[in-house]
Amino acid sequence: MSDCGVLIIGSGPSGTSAAFPLLKSGKNVIMADGGNTPSVFPPEKPALESWPHDDRQWEWKIGRDFHALRHMITASPKLRVPVHAYVFEDFAKTHRIIAENFIAVGSLATGGLSNAWGCSVARLSPGELRAFPFAPEELEDGYAAAAQRMGMSGRADDDLTTFFGVDAWAGPPLPMEALHTHILHNYTQKRNAVTATGFRLGRTRVAVLGENWENRLKCDAVGNCLWGCARNAQYASVYDLPDLKKFPTFSHEAGFIVEEIVRAGKTLHARGMLRGTPHTLSATKIILAAGVLASTRIALKSLMLRRELPVLSCPTAAFLLWLPRLFGIQPKATFGFGQLSYAIDLGDDVSGYGSTYCTTGIPLSEFIRYMPFARPYSAMLLRGLLSSCLAGNLYLPGNFSTSTVRLKDDGSLLISGGFSEKSSAVMRRAAAKLRSAYWACGAVLLPTSFTVGMPGGDIHCSGTFPMRSQPVLGTTSPSGEVHGLAGVFIADGACLPELSEKPHLLTLMANAHRIGRHIAESQGEL
Repeated sequence: MSDCGVLIIGSGPSGTSAAFPLLKSGKNVIMADGGNTPSVFPPEKPALESWPHDDRQWEWKIGRDFHALRHMITASPKLRVPVHAYVFEDFAKTHRIIAENFIAVGSLATGGLSNAWGCSVARLSPGELRAFPFAPEELEDGYAAAAQRMGMSGRADDDLTTFFGVDAWAGPPLPMEALHTHILHNYTQKRNAVTATGFRLGRTRVAVLGENWENRLKCDAVGNCLWGCARNAQYASVYDLPDLKKFPTFSHEAGFIVEEIVRAGKTLHARGMLRGTPHTLSATKIILAAGVLASTRIALKSLMLRRELPVLSCPTAAFLLWLPRLFGIQPKATFGFGQLSYAIDLGDDVSGYGSTYCTTGIPLSEFIRYMPFARPYSAMLLRGLLSSCLAGNLYLPGNFSTSTVRLKDDGSLLISGGFSEKSSAVMRRAAAKLRSAYWACGAVLLPTSFTVGMPGGDIHCSGTFPMRSQPVLGTTSPSGEVHGLAGVFIADGACLPELSEKPHLLTLMANAHRIGRHIAESQGEL
């Protein structure tokens, strides 16, 4: 049994963000996580060079244990990449999560899901924070602290400057290749007509380095983003750990899986398994930042609460754009995540958000699976077409979610997924608006390519223990404290009262910083 002032469960972006203000105030902090680390490493050569010539590419494309082939039915290509296998493996089994019509994703890795994310960043406006039970100004320090640790690119004077709201911390955008340049040029030429339909386009703001910074190297735009970044240009919270370890009052316990939290007097005990052996960590305060689903199960088990709780999840869709004017263009290595993003007004106070991606560095099989033809014909068609195509995605707000979670009698967590009936109509409206807007920008949204995802496929689920000004059982206080579990706080997405269509990681980090600061400033011995 170990004893400490504050125990943080999880080393993802929320956990590390909560830790910094605590450590700066002199508090003792121990951070515990599942401890998974990579065994397969990303390619170092450019995609267009390594794909034809790297005779060991099977290790990072398919995996020594055929990881990619064993996960062919999963929705996101990230879940099939062997380099990222350690991020997702054993999560549902270890935390005893059962999903029905829901893609349950979480991580036991040091650094959590930030090891395999899309890197888009945005802040929420005061209007978008209306449901949060505190003044928007309380997030300002957290936004700034998180942004400065991450490193960002994408600053531009465009139609999404205010939407993203991060240009004060972002460097210039990464170089943009020919297809995105063509779309942006056409949008600029027809801007008034296109924006009149409620469609706005701009550079994607990303937590990716455009300049070398300490032990991380700038993005070299070689097209390997899906397979992992060998240069550490993409932010992951694992890069925060060296700075946390500089504090003498910090320690890191890898390999600890929490089952429940119990109180004995003034001390909280987190009981679980440390590398397969029963173990307990004790603290005056405990912060749950293990990811929404893991934190939810721990909190429900600790409360012995078996009531059904809502889960917020963004409806999503993917689509393929073809640029006829650039048909036959030779593919070139480029930055593999979002280069352009859009915001779209869908009426009835509903907005959508999405980005477009180059197809360089994405396996042909990822597109064939959605084609309406037999595989051989799809492969022939796409080999000639893909160099002039872009992949796109769409996110709607989480208030369309009808998903729920419930703790079963055996301690497992049951997730039942669903979206409201209204979401289907909104998706059809979005597809039509996107088709029209991109047509004006010189791109054809390919018929049948617009594919709606399952609940949970956004990997943004939130809101199981939302913050409330007057908390009740199944919610948290404005400071994230779980009602009925004094001294236990939730600092990850489980405590968000609303889920925007915007990228939400920066807000998660800002809120976790705010919660950590609140605990650091509260009275009592830690």
